[in-house]
Amino acid sequence: MKNVNFINHENFVAYKRSHGQSLFRFPNGYGASVVCHAGSYGGNKGLYELAVLKYESDHPDDWVLTYDTPITDYVIGYLDTEEVLKVLSDIKALKNTPTAIGALKNITNSILPRGFKK
Repeated sequence: MKNVNFINHENFVAYKRSHGQSLFRFPNGYGASVVCHAGSYGGNKGLYELAVLKYESDHPDDWVLTYDTPITDYVIGYLDTEEVLKVLSDIKALKNTPTAIGALKNITNSILPRGFKK
């Protein structure tokens, strides 16, 4: 399957060759996973599938798929390169809101005694 090299995008984080996955991270805590492979929506036509991510910490692999943004409530398939870039711009503009997991981490951290090792 084709893969446009998104490496020059200002918010590009990583390329996972095993999944054909490009990962993006924005200052608002959101990100995106972009794939194009035989199992992705549109992959058999050389088009992309995009999922919105929410990062839970500063670690590059600490993210979850999120389905509760104004962008989409699922994944977005059958995107060409220009459409991917437009959706990435829309994700970058989202306001930061904590996920349930992130909120639970914040609550847990606030009630643990100082010096307690997690």
